[in-house]
Amino acid sequence: MKKRAYISVFNKEGVEIAAKKLQNLGYEIISTGNTQKYLVQNGINALESSTITGFNELLGGKVKSLHPEIFAGILANSDEIKSLPFPPISVVIVNLYPFENYVGHDAETSTLLKNIDIGGVALLRAGAKNFENVIVVTDSEDYDIDFENISEEKRKELALKVFKKTSNYDRVIFSELAKNFEVNSNFENEFINYSFVKKQSLRYGENPHQKACLYNFGEKSADYEILGGKELSYNNIMDTSAAIELVSEFFDVCACAIIKHSNPCGVALGATLEEAWDKALDCDPLSAFGGIVAFTKKVNQKIAKKLTAMFLEVVVAPDFDDDALELLKTKKNLRIIKLNTPLEEYKNCLQKEIKLTPFGALIQETDKKDLVVDTFKTVTKEKPTAEMIEDMVFAFKVAKHLKSNAIVVAKDLKTIGLCGGQTSRVGAVEIALSRTADSAKDAILASDGFFPATDNITVAAQHRVKGIIQPGGSIKDKDVIELADKLNLVMVTTGIRHFKH
Repeated sequence: MKKRAYISVFNKEGVEIAAKKLQNLGYEIISTGNTQKYLVQNGINALESSTITGFNELLGGKVKSLHPEIFAGILANSDEIKSLPFPPISVVIVNLYPFENYVGHDAETSTLLKNIDIGGVALLRAGAKNFENVIVVTDSEDYDIDFENISEEKRKELALKVFKKTSNYDRVIFSELAKNFEVNSNFENEFINYSFVKKQSLRYGENPHQKACLYNFGEKSADYEILGGKELSYNNIMDTSAAIELVSEFFDVCACAIIKHSNPCGVALGATLEEAWDKALDCDPLSAFGGIVAFTKKVNQKIAKKLTAMFLEVVVAPDFDDDALELLKTKKNLRIIKLNTPLEEYKNCLQKEIKLTPFGALIQETDKKDLVVDTFKTVTKEKPTAEMIEDMVFAFKVAKHLKSNAIVVAKDLKTIGLCGGQTSRVGAVEIALSRTADSAKDAILASDGFFPATDNITVAAQHRVKGIIQPGGSIKDKDVIELADKLNLVMVTTGIRHFKH
């Protein structure tokens, strides 16, 4: 019986490789439109589908493969093949209109609809459904397979690739059209389908006994380059993300953040990047050992010399001077990352946070709440100076990036005491102040959540803290404010809570 293959691709690069192999194996190749012309131009005897079906393309080419002879030829199982009045199709090679190319570019709805593939998806699904009798190929990496001696396992692998491709294709279409149609977000959240595509295997996860991989997914990803050092580990990626998220709060000034176990151990702003580094390191040089460092500006040789004087895991910045990069590369294990995504756009790379629990998947919007000074409320008799307000804004932004309960003690746009992840807020206050080395006089204390009792104020005053910034909203607010007034403290509330679990 004559062997048939059906080939119809939008991206034609390399498809002639598979077509020539099939032609040499004696397959009759059926194709359509531009694909058929391309194959003929490359010396392949490809028949236009209309010569088989007897129907020309309709609606300007939108309908060409949707015909019983094509689909019956693909769907017929081993018993049904005998009853077919025409040869079955045992190879299907199809790729789809690149709808994903229009995602995130504010394309008109008419453009999106025009680039939704109909026939291609149907052909692929039909071939994958009948994988025992049909070899179905949608990935150009599979063009060089052995069509004559293909194993059952390979057939299954190719079929799964198809269903992965088509399910993700539909998910992307749904998400983009939902934006254009301005559908109520509650509708969108009724059913969320994320498609994760493996990017690379990692050596292990948080611990050596845990397997881990890095996956790409549908939303906009950060663009970066690894300029030197070892491959990024699971923990490196987690900590680097945390470091960039923090410094992106200060994208328009010279800032430095040092991260350890996803928590900052030193953050500072400076007139120069070198000053920001010196101030950040001074906060907790012991914890900075083996840390991840992020900068908001180009790293020069002066900073590179200081970085190479200690052990660090990762350095990430928007750019590096050539001599700085050369020096950093002398530390063979130091991962050097150039972030190509502008820092002011980085927070848009992730729209939702996902946490998997035994109870189900928790999905929330990322915490992008902006801090607006005009909305601050001074609740004490003592009022903050302009310099205090600057330190308050700085400290509160840093507190957002520590695990709750989070306390930040800051002065002169530099953290001098940090504590996160404590089960008691007063405990967090005590620990953060204990790390200030008696330098908390006239400093600012920021809290990610309100104060549930007056003990926090007492501890702050004992360390001579001058100003406090916190969300407010506790049933004990009146008592807290009265004590702050009694101790001549300045207190500002933001109305914004930044819990981070």
